[in-house]
Amino acid sequence: MPGQLDAVFAQPTAVGTLQRALESDRVHHAYLFDGPPGVGKEMAAFGLAQALVCEKRTGKTVCGQCSSCGRAIPRDDGKSRHPDVIVIERALYEPQTIGRRTPETQEISIDQIRTLVLARAAYPPHEGRAKVIVIRRAEELSISAANALLKTLEEPIAKTHFVLLTTALGALLPTVQSRSQRVRFGPLPDDVLEKILVAKGISADVAKSVVPLAEGSVELALAACDPDDNARREAFVTAAERAIASGDFGAALELAEDAKKEKDALPGRISALGARLAARARTGDPRDADRFAFTLQALRDLEGNASAQLVVESMMLRMRAV
Repeated sequence: MPGQLDAVFAQPTAVGTLQRALESDRVHHAYLFDGPPGVGKEMAAFGLAQALVCEKRTGKTVCGQCSSCGRAIPRDDGKSRHPDVIVIERALYEPQTIGRRTPETQEISIDQIRTLVLARAAYPPHEGRAKVIVIRRAEELSISAANALLKTLEEPIAKTHFVLLTTALGALLPTVQSRSQRVRFGPLPDDVLEKILVAKGISADVAKSVVPLAEGSVELALAACDPDDNARREAFVTAAERAIASGDFGAALELAEDAKKEKDALPGRISALGARLAARARTGDPRDADRFAFTLQALRDLEGNASAQLVVESMMLRMRAV
């Protein structure tokens, strides 16, 4: 039975890098998986963790059947059941579990890093082969948490490996980036994305219709298949079109104010606006080609962790000026 790393779609460069490291037994102590949401970063991270703790691995070949292989992959609660596969994520743990009185509402706290990483840093793997720390949305590390992690990230004990996942590389401290080997994950091709959606039970017609809005991301594509999200996305596009045509900038400011409340959904909504503008540019107002370019810039700004409200304000101001 193949390991999870073999099941990562359409990322040959990233997967190849990891498989070569496994085969040569030269797995780096700290990786930084960078790329859009929903393109296989997390699957690859836990595929690598699975390979590192597999009891019967030979080179890059994982058995996929031993107890360690099964326990390494997180369950529905997002946590691994293997004692040597540690998952770090904002609000994944109850506050008292990590020595806090209040939940982690905005960032990964230093308490989580102290409790789950630093307190175990000096100890070897519990079951022998390796210890793997996977940090989801590493850009959410607080400054104090990131700084506390630096020494361990740079000089972990033998058989300890870190995998940091991010969709916003620019939001990570340069000192964290410099201590990690970057592995880039690109958007999925449309045909691969469509096949994944169909395999998840989405009808072929719906899958084909949402793929152009998804930017190669399974996460964004699945969100686009949700009827409620579809309605909210269409409302955003309609409001943006009205704001562009309005003589008053108030409608644009209202749109920007609403955007900060749902930042996670904003890339999909801006992509939908871009698709509408691109379609109109081909058959109607040529100014919509310039407006489409502004949606691409807005998406890049969001990837750099810019303020959602300011991104939308800037985008709308530019669109209205065309």
